Amino acid sequence: MSPDRHLDLSGLNCPLPILRAKKALADMESGSVLEVIATDPGAPKDFEAFCRQTGNALLTSDTTEEGKFRLVLRRK
Repeated sequence: MSPDRHLDLSGLNCPLPILRAKKALADMESGSVLEVIATDPGAPKDFEAFCRQTGNALLTSDTTEEGKFRLVLRRK
């Protein structure tokens, strides 16, 4: 499944990756998929908590070959 939108949030630290993703998701339709690339070490846990609180789905949370975090979310 390819994402509907891609955000590269490399270099941003908490809470900016969550805030930017939240803003992007607000502009997307229900069921749309957002791929986020982040370098903040707390991003995986932050996005897990964000999805739990907002009802969005965290489809994938993994690390790229470059050591960045790749998170794929589906808007509720």
